[in-house]
Amino acid sequence: MKAVKLLLEKLSYQIINGTLDGEISELVYDSRKVTKGCMFVCIKGAAYDSHEHTEEIAAKGARIIVAERKVETPQNVTLLLVEDTRYALSLLSAAYFDYPAEKMKVIGITGTKGKTTTTFMVKEILEHAGYKAGLIGTIETVIGDTHIPSDNTTPESYLIQEYFSKMVEAGCDVCVMEVSSQGLMMHRTAGIPFELGIFTNLAPDHIGPNEHASFEEYAACKGMLFRQCRIGIANVDDEHFDMVMQGHTCELETVGFSEKADYRASGVKLIGRPGYLGVEYHVSGKICMDVEIDVPGKFSVYNSLIAIAICEHFKVSQADLKEALGTVKTKGRIEMVKVSDDFILMIDYAHNAMSLESLLLTLKEYCPKRLVCVFGCGGNRSRLRRYEMGEVSGRLADLTVITSDNPRFEEPQAIIDDIKTGMAKTNGKYVEISDRKEAIRYVIEHGRKGDVIVLAGKGHEDYQEIKGKKYPMDERVLIQEVLEELAAEH
Repeated sequence: MKAVKLLLEKLSYQIINGTLDGEISELVYDSRKVTKGCMFVCIKGAAYDSHEHTEEIAAKGARIIVAERKVETPQNVTLLLVEDTRYALSLLSAAYFDYPAEKMKVIGITGTKGKTTTTFMVKEILEHAGYKAGLIGTIETVIGDTHIPSDNTTPESYLIQEYFSKMVEAGCDVCVMEVSSQGLMMHRTAGIPFELGIFTNLAPDHIGPNEHASFEEYAACKGMLFRQCRIGIANVDDEHFDMVMQGHTCELETVGFSEKADYRASGVKLIGRPGYLGVEYHVSGKICMDVEIDVPGKFSVYNSLIAIAICEHFKVSQADLKEALGTVKTKGRIEMVKVSDDFILMIDYAHNAMSLESLLLTLKEYCPKRLVCVFGCGGNRSRLRRYEMGEVSGRLADLTVITSDNPRFEEPQAIIDDIKTGMAKTNGKYVEISDRKEAIRYVIEHGRKGDVIVLAGKGHEDYQEIKGKKYPMDERVLIQEVLEELAAEH
């Protein structure tokens, strides 16, 4: 039970009907979960608006209803009007769980790319240095030994506060979380006192129906984080740096290759040896050290620079930093799987043309004998993505193996044919093998000395969605099965 007046202490509202005396049993925003004596917050979604069902919600036992407009409620139900119910839900949730974010340091990471990798990198470094860190992100939420798969990069505000509360209970002194532009726009992170706000980079993405109306709105939403954190750490090399940082109210630190960066990378060297791709560089400015990470590419320099800048605020030693950076791994993000001394095999989540192009260009810098790309595209999604990904792989890979991803309610062959339409704009060589396990078997069997083979699109996902049902399918398991079958055959 929670006292109503305490829940409302940070919220501006107008009382239309009823009383604020007493307590509520629960805070609820899903009309299917209404309980007797609860406070219900009306949310207008893309397909359902609970403002239109308040009589039914009251009949189920809601004691207080929070809404953006006057709605039908019985006399015995308290009605509160607020300007924005999503914003109200965020502040009410924080109060309901007794402000757990104030009991640890919260790090919020935003940007188009690099959020997931940087989040995991920071968590691992801090834990290596003796901190207990929780994580909220695209792949999962991690609280101690509990791993909860994610539906959204940034969950609903109530869920965030519930996770924070569980992290505090588990003894976490820090939480690292991905903060999406959608999460910021929908006020899911409103009221969180971020200790650190991080900006990785910005590129056109998430623009369209039910997302952002324009690139300018997308950038402005990212920028909201820097009016809500104590210290901001941002990539000064990004061409949209000024746009995102406009109106920031935080202390600002910068990372990048630029002379004006507070944490500056220089002397970058790509390292390639059997079964290993990595990068080394020197950091100067607020810290002076040499770094080696076993994640390839220039973007991984940015991710690790940001991690170093964050960890400086937690007084992590250079020895701990170096050791942790040398072993950090993110599931499904340039994740190398050892299968042979002759060639390199990796798994990556690249599932659109922009991310696939970035990945393949990064790998080409290592001058592999052949660059082999295995990918498919999701069903019931834009066909344009298929054409674009086919064209990117045809242009950049020496061999493309077109296979199945999540066909959903489409026929896998129809998706493959669309990818081939994009491939046809290039001179790229390809084979088509609809069964993903067979495609993996093909590239392992035909791998040559010096090849770099990438399985793109599935990344951390451990399922395949076919006709409305998710079937278990983890590429790591498929690789292991293929290796065992090949060993048994010889």
